[in-house]
Amino acid sequence: MEEKDIYILAIESSCDETAASVVKNGRTICSNVISSQIALHTLYGGVVPEIASRKHIEKINQVVDQALEEAQLTFDDITAIAVTYGPGLVGALLVGVSYAKALAFALKKPLVGVHHIEGHISANYIENKELEPPFICLVVSGGHSHLVKVVDYGEYEILGRTRDDAAGEAFDKVARAIGLGYPGGPKIDKVSNEGNPDAIHFPRAKVAENEYDFSFSGLKSAVLNYLNSCEMKGESISQADVAASFQKAVVDVLVEHSMHAVKEAGVTKFAIAGGVASNSHLRDALVAACEKEKILFYKPSPIYCTDNAAMIGVAAFYEYQKGVRHGWDLNACPGLKLGER
Repeated sequence: MEEKDIYILAIESSCDETAASVVKNGRTICSNVISSQIALHTLYGGVVPEIASRKHIEKINQVVDQALEEAQLTFDDITAIAVTYGPGLVGALLVGVSYAKALAFALKKPLVGVHHIEGHISANYIENKELEPPFICLVVSGGHSHLVKVVDYGEYEILGRTRDDAAGEAFDKVARAIGLGYPGGPKIDKVSNEGNPDAIHFPRAKVAENEYDFSFSGLKSAVLNYLNSCEMKGESISQADVAASFQKAVVDVLVEHSMHAVKEAGVTKFAIAGGVASNSHLRDALVAACEKEKILFYKPSPIYCTDNAAMIGVAAFYEYQKGVRHGWDLNACPGLKLGER
């Protein structure tokens, strides 16, 4: 008997993107619709949770309709409904979770709640059909910096995490300090091409208790101190040099920790995920490091690094295969940790 195709309709609303996607059999993306709010939040220099929640309410219906239309499917063709339920902004998450629960209830379809970080890691399966666990994954985004051993689908061992600011958060704060504005990551990536990464030496923090943990708050403070010092002395500041030097300090630490983790774990595969994973300098540095160490390197296209629903659908497929189903009591969990259920 021929196995029936599994179509997952996935919804993602953890921050400031309202997204929906249809994923076939875990690795084929039938549609991937993203409604971004970046232009709206740029006015305020960062994401305003209340505005994000309201925008999700406005957009979610049309985004889901468009995802089905692009996939040339109807609700009847869908096997299960998947949704991000944490971590993220509580109001934003609630919009997606409430919508997905109502949809699953009305259509009498199974409901699968997905961890946002698991989604980011799973983005690597979309374009790399041959990639299978085990591998090491570096997750770097606005709210998270994790080094994770992917033991199996849905099974993770956290080797290291940030003790304070996440890498993306540091990018945003430094970008604001040097007058680049929001969103910081892409703007620093771009302007640093014109700067000298060795112009200013910023610190590379090590955490004594865990060699895989990250700390970026000291680096952020060092940049602010440098800017204040220049201002007090009346010295001119090269925006491009500060951006390039700061970025190199972040990239050096991320690459060093990642390569150490891969060697210690004895695996030959390494992947990156999350919004900061689209940073061109980080990608180039990791390509070079992996070539040197003879490690296979996997990276999602930039569209799958930032928040999207395709990655949620992929993660949901493997959860669905394992028999994971959520009830009508599924709730938004803004502080959900990786590995928690």
